[in-house]
Amino acid sequence: MRIVCPAFPEGGTIPSYYAKAGDNISPPLVLCEVPPAARSLALILEDPDAPRGLFTHWIVFNLRPDATFGENQVPRGARQGKNSWDEPRYGGPQPPDREHRYFFRLFALDDILDLPDGVTRDELEAAMCGHVITQAALMGRHAPLATGASD
Repeated sequence: MRIVCPAFPEGGTIPSYYAKAGDNISPPLVLCEVPPAARSLALILEDPDAPRGLFTHWIVFNLRPDATFGENQVPRGARQGKNSWDEPRYGGPQPPDREHRYFFRLFALDDILDLPDGVTRDELEAAMCGHVITQAALMGRHAPLATGASD
């Protein structure tokens, strides 16, 4: 299984357009080679380099196995959980100190999760326990926007 973003390559720079300080819209994502046994998918966008520990930027679950994400779109029928800002939506990169890594983690599940919109990451992970068939990740990097002019 793979996750691909047409807007940036694996390990590349996430354009400012997708950052919280930019337009804060979610990037397009293509989910590839999903195993036939998958009944649903879950996506978690996280920043492991955040000063206070792992920061969750986006949670989407109950995705159909053939789902794709258009720019600033969540596939029909999918549900969203709360990010670390306590919002059930995408929250783009916003590193406060230096360049951070952002991981789009995709999970293929053997079940459809009986969870409502707005669940926490802990609730999602508890429900996924024992149901993950395989997983994939896409990593992008983002640095704070420069402030002030340079000569």
